[in-house]
Amino acid sequence: MGLFFRKTKALERDIDQFLDQIVQGALAFVEGINSYLDNNETTFERHLKRLNKMEGQADKMRRRIETDLYVHTLIPDSRGDVLGLMESSDKVLNILSETLAQFSVESPDILPELQDNYKQLARLSCQSVEQMVLAIRAYFRDLPAVRDAVAKVLFYEKEADQTAEEIKRIVFKTDLPLSHKFHHRYFALHIESISDEAENVCDRLSIASIKRDL
Repeated sequence: MGLFFRKTKALERDIDQFLDQIVQGALAFVEGINSYLDNNETTFERHLKRLNKMEGQADKMRRRIETDLYVHTLIPDSRGDVLGLMESSDKVLNILSETLAQFSVESPDILPELQDNYKQLARLSCQSVEQMVLAIRAYFRDLPAVRDAVAKVLFYEKEADQTAEEIKRIVFKTDLPLSHKFHHRYFALHIESISDEAENVCDRLSIASIKRDL
């Protein structure tokens, strides 16, 4: 990030640590989903607790970054874009936490034959978040690399969409009660929304990158 911040080493460190929380949160989410589907309640609750803690830490980091940007008038030309990226990427972490929490609250009974599909959907969503973070880091360190990272986010988002659609097609062909079918669809949509939000962040990032390159 040195090329972008130069003399603002503390801000650079804070943003790096904030992005670390998002990556680690995505990984904890995947492990949490896997644990839930494998009926490992203890491990699931551990990952849920860890993810909730990361979300709280990231919120504090984001607010500190926002305060530093305004109080110390750092990077004034790009401040609005950086603030927008921090807020929108924090929302991704919030969705990760909220989605895993819903598994804990509602305890969906996922069909055994669909468990691998849900695991794949969670993994693809995680990969989209990981690439989103790489794209944001590239915005600060290596602007030309943003495009490649964004392209990967879009790839994983499309794969997640297809996997979620496959889940819905399969479940609605079963003889399950309609309420159970809706429950399957609801949780597929929740997991899918993670990659959708990562794509939204990258839409914002692409615009910010163009502005910096002018």
